[in-house]
Amino acid sequence: MAAPLRLRATLALVTGGGSGIGRAICTRLAEEGALVAVADQNEAGAAETVRGLPRGESGQEHEAFGVDVSSAQSVGELMARIQARFSTPPRVCVSCAGITMDEFLLKQTEAAFDKVLQVNLKGTFLITQAVARGLVESGAPGGSIINMGSIVGKVGNLGQVSYAASKAGVEGLTKTAAKELARWGWVLQMAGGQPGVGTAGQQGGRLKGGGRGRL
Repeated sequence: MAAPLRLRATLALVTGGGSGIGRAICTRLAEEGALVAVADQNEAGAAETVRGLPRGESGQEHEAFGVDVSSAQSVGELMARIQARFSTPPRVCVSCAGITMDEFLLKQTEAAFDKVLQVNLKGTFLITQAVARGLVESGAPGGSIINMGSIVGKVGNLGQVSYAASKAGVEGLTKTAAKELARWGWVLQMAGGQPGVGTAGQQGGRLKGGGRGRL
């Protein structure tokens, strides 16, 4: 007898779901019966992910959405579109959207540093806040938010000053949000303590020279 699907008919949102680790997460959620909202700045990549997701259950539907997680307006529009499509806010959220713009401290530009924090840290904040607000306002009995972390945020790494700062911030954000949202039955946690380097389009393209060997 097959094991019961743990996420049957549960709506899950995955940001950064258009490639790499995010795509793999979408696949696993769908295998557990979830309806998956795949969000990515590259909407074509998100659509490609959706085409490959299993639909093992009657009524198990998935949808691709474009989003810029660093923009509050874009995140707000994403949540409205998800609500219109599925008639419910997501009960599970995985914030996997992220970039690297690797450079040593003495060469890192302000613009590059700001961009990494806007996507990785601010983006995680905006998604976490929006999903939590949606469920609290709907009266749903809790949910789960998983924010993608990195060992680099704990111990640092040569040439990754902006990425390390962003992931350290995500850890603090997640721990604080977990304390604040526990009263509503929410579970927040970090994932991917040592995710390494995936094949996501943005991330892979940012590594320079011997960067892969340094990670």
